[in-house]
Amino acid sequence: MMATIQEEKVNLGAKKFVMWIFIFTSFMLFAALTSGFIVYVGGSKAHGLNITLPSSFRYSTIVLIASSITLFMASRAAKRLEFAKQTSLLWVTICLGIVFLILQVYGWYTLAYKMHIYLVDPNATRSFVYVMTFLHLLHIIGGLAWLISAVSGSMNRIPQVRNLYRMEMTSIFWHFLDIIWIYLYVFLLLNQ
Repeated sequence: MMATIQEEKVNLGAKKFVMWIFIFTSFMLFAALTSGFIVYVGGSKAHGLNITLPSSFRYSTIVLIASSITLFMASRAAKRLEFAKQTSLLWVTICLGIVFLILQVYGWYTLAYKMHIYLVDPNATRSFVYVMTFLHLLHIIGGLAWLISAVSGSMNRIPQVRNLYRMEMTSIFWHFLDIIWIYLYVFLLLNQ
């Protein structure tokens, strides 16, 4: 029995390493995009962003920060064996993640149909807004999959080692998404 638990911890540790590699490559992707934006803008002053970001991006930032708080509280509940509280807080986090998705799509709607700024725009810096937010949104969908896995484990009362593992992996990824979004949002604000 003891060897099985130890083997499982080693197996989970290897999977966590893969998560950190994925996070590092995702970080490098967003760093490359923002660097490309800076190089493109630096090449000509005529290529500035020259837009005001949709207010839905600001609201989505608040929603994403709130979701990180609820996920932190869910992780704490998991460690205290408060499974009902963990499950409830995970559902709240999932709902906040979906609200984030909706606000981002509404931001694109605002850009395209109210501000007439499109993905393919003569000013290519504006395309960066779509590309950066779309790639982040793809990561959010992956984060929602992690959240669904965590809530499933909580509801099905999987062994505590696996429950805590799912919570830890979900937290690492979701908090990373939060940090990346804040970075992107501030970056875009400073360059609008």
